[in-house]
Amino acid sequence: MPTPWEALLPFALVTVMFGAGGTLLNISQRAKNQWKPPRYDIDSWDAVMMKRDKLLTGHARGQVDDPIRPSGSNIAQQLGLLDDES
Repeated sequence: MPTPWEALLPFALVTVMFGAGGTLLNISQRAKNQWKPPRYDIDSWDAVMMKRDKLLTGHARGQVDDPIRPSGSNIAQQLGLLDDES
């Protein structure tokens, strides 16, 4: 059975477009995630640690080794986690 050569060009275009679309989707998801892969199966401990990381760094994926909140950070107050007195 002969090969339908006229069908190879559209097949190649569709294949390239699926590859380019998937690559661009992956890049855009990683870009908004600080170039780290997405998290799956987030349990309650991970959620607490993500909240802590957001308070310390301003981003849920940011991590620091110093557990002290920066002095100029008002993220905790915006989330309602600090008392109004402090």
